[in-house]
Amino acid sequence: MSKKPTNKVSSKRSYRTIIWALVLVLAIGTGLALYQKRDTLAMHWFQWVGTFPSEEKDKAPAPDAAKWRLLSTDLQRWRLHYAKLYRSAGSAAEKNAVIADARELLEHSLPEMMRCWLGTPWDFNGTATEPGGGKIACGYFVTTVLKEADFEIERNTLAQQASQQIIRTFLPQDELRIRVGVPYKTFRFETMRGKPGIYLIGLDKHVGFVVVKDQEFRFIHSSGSQPWCVVDESSEMALVLERSNYRVLGNITGNDEVIRRWLLGEKFPTQR
Repeated sequence: MSKKPTNKVSSKRSYRTIIWALVLVLAIGTGLALYQKRDTLAMHWFQWVGTFPSEEKDKAPAPDAAKWRLLSTDLQRWRLHYAKLYRSAGSAAEKNAVIADARELLEHSLPEMMRCWLGTPWDFNGTATEPGGGKIACGYFVTTVLKEADFEIERNTLAQQASQQIIRTFLPQDELRIRVGVPYKTFRFETMRGKPGIYLIGLDKHVGFVVVKDQEFRFIHSSGSQPWCVVDESSEMALVLERSNYRVLGNITGNDEVIRRWLLGEKFPTQR
């Protein structure tokens, strides 16, 4: 005759059932939390993976002063060419066509000039005038690129201004997009869907360029964080941009008056 299960055995089974139920509830709760944060987790996963040695990392670009000088000379030549066409244009439509061509030229040339600086070391007091020729601070990186692209600016004075004042040197206040306390996911979506062009961007204690193209953007800046040099980052990898509570953007190539003044060599007085 078989024995009936004792109360002790039944209790053990009940405890196991309760434990497994708790494990299941915990697993479901954790899964839901992870799902809700999937974009942030994915971003940090790729950032973490990116810290491992790789063939791509080993081939990181070095500063290219020769290309920098070549691009600068070429851009100056084209600016003078388009300035001549603009002055001789007989109608508003012709002038607008020249502006459009000049905009396309700048949107192609400026990122190429910025990338000549990749790998140049950052320093808070850095004032290098060409790629690899010393260290460079974030503000000086911005103003040096613009100065060498033939914008008539006060390189040193402008570099020492607050980021919003740097942008205001080129654009009116109503063309600035200011975001304070906005989640990075929202900011990133807005920027990717925004008007293409070369933007100046100011952060809590930083300034750089954002290049918007094909519904994506790159953040090019002299970084005072790891890896402590000029970098070109995708929107997913831009940790400095993600961490900032304050962001102000201005599209300098999206403004016809900025293009016109650049073409004609007119000064951009520093806003203080």
